[in-house]
Amino acid sequence: MKPQYPVPSPAMINLKSVKTRITSGHRWSPKIILGAGILGLSLQVLANPTPPPKAAAATPGAEESAFDWSKVPPVTPMPRPGVSVTPPSGTGYYSLWDLVTDNERKAPPVAPYAPFALLPTSSFDIDFRYLEKSGYEKDLFDPVKRIKLGNDWLLSFGGNFWIRHVHETDSRLTSQSNTFNLIRTRLHADLWYRDQFRLFAEGIDSRSYSQNITPLATDVNHTDMLNLFADIKLANVKEGPAYVRVGRQELLYGSQRLISTLDWANTRRTFQGVKTFWRNPKLDLDAFWARPMNVVPSGPQNFDNWDTNRDFYGLWATYKPQRGHFADLYFLSLDNNNSGVAASAIGSLNKGNSLVHTVGTRYIGDTNNFLYELEGMYQFGQRSGREISAFAIASGAGYRFAALPMNPQMWLRYDFASGTRNHGDTTNTSNTFNQLFPFGHYYLGFVDRVGRQNIHDFNAQMTFHPQQWLTIITQYHRFYLANKTDALYNAAGVASAQDSNGLSGSHVGDEMDLRFNIHVNRHQDVLLGYSKLWAGEFLKAKKPGVSPDLFYVQYSVRF
Repeated sequence: MKPQYPVPSPAMINLKSVKTRITSGHRWSPKIILGAGILGLSLQVLANPTPPPKAAAATPGAEESAFDWSKVPPVTPMPRPGVSVTPPSGTGYYSLWDLVTDNERKAPPVAPYAPFALLPTSSFDIDFRYLEKSGYEKDLFDPVKRIKLGNDWLLSFGGNFWIRHVHETDSRLTSQSNTFNLIRTRLHADLWYRDQFRLFAEGIDSRSYSQNITPLATDVNHTDMLNLFADIKLANVKEGPAYVRVGRQELLYGSQRLISTLDWANTRRTFQGVKTFWRNPKLDLDAFWARPMNVVPSGPQNFDNWDTNRDFYGLWATYKPQRGHFADLYFLSLDNNNSGVAASAIGSLNKGNSLVHTVGTRYIGDTNNFLYELEGMYQFGQRSGREISAFAIASGAGYRFAALPMNPQMWLRYDFASGTRNHGDTTNTSNTFNQLFPFGHYYLGFVDRVGRQNIHDFNAQMTFHPQQWLTIITQYHRFYLANKTDALYNAAGVASAQDSNGLSGSHVGDEMDLRFNIHVNRHQDVLLGYSKLWAGEFLKAKKPGVSPDLFYVQYSVRF
């Protein structure tokens, strides 16, 4: 099994109607958006009630056969990201352990995890259903997976651990160096009653050691819950199940440019709320309302709680016309009532009163080794009394040189996110794009000094597999400000430098990222990386003498 990587109706999206409501001072309630999505799924449910589970033909004197678990849980594979990598195939050694034991395989092994140290996929969507089939490759942890409790109950356990050593020069655009270690532990339990009900719980403990400067908010979270939710099946509709999910849950959609679990962070990102979702072979539909969780770094009595000042809701549709091709269409809203900070101020896009609506679409696919992706996002709404009009574009084309050794793949890309020309004039329209909850690290450089806000990014990526167990990824970025008077925003969407007169130029700098991933075996990976940001005219003027770099080595194990 290859690893899974990195049309709403007019009633669902009526831009003219939305625009009218916003400019007249009304705010959309999350209940309206969520209710529309739930209503749509409910109408399907009423028209297609869940049929009773089928039992195998009974023999005289035998009991009714056990429930068929081969399709439970209904896993949502991780969507194909931009700059995607096609894994190697054919005969070879697919892990370092295969090489050591001389286990040359004719094809990639069936395995639940992608052969990479970073895994954005949520634990509740890791696919172990192959264990229901005969002839699978035995594993040490099989006894804690898919434990049958009678005919109707299924219980699984799992976990994930990593340790990462990091050295940063000119850390966070300061003149300080920072050398430290990050440790993260995750454990989960998954209980199913047939395919009707699910209870999933996952704990997390994230710690940071020896930092020379204050740890980031995403570095530390002592003993808390990452996921804690219940799924209830509504119906089977047109070859696919429909569910409602209530509780704390990770969200991951599309390219992850707007909604991601942010696996690079030591804490990961999670939400709390309700989601309805329906899956079938050709179409996925989701409607959700949630609030992001505020991470409380330490203290057993200080558990994370949701941000009551932010409501995030939306509708997301993914059409799958053929294998490896995906088309996304979505509408998202972030209602932010953090009135303590003026939203017109630089760097406070996620802290002031605002109502930001995002409508977007994306298509990604490959044909005869040609790779391509295009995503467009437009935002409108209000920010501290100012009308919002902002947009972002992500585009790329690539090619896989299938006939050459080492499975080389190349991408050439251009990413853009708009900025505001005159931030000081509060009567002007706010044009700074809000990146919402992204995996910017994956797209805009591992140094994390650039976010998808007020930026041009011309970039290229090359990927090699000298062996099936070794992945080498190189990226090069050239960054420019979209508007010279707006700020440079970092990966968290916070402004780190600005010249309100625009006299410092627009060239932010150039970044190179190099990664080596050693796939030790199906459970273990080692990731080594080095990144360097060379300052351009803007950074030389605003942060003189700063030219940051990053080195890290990470060991990951999962079961």
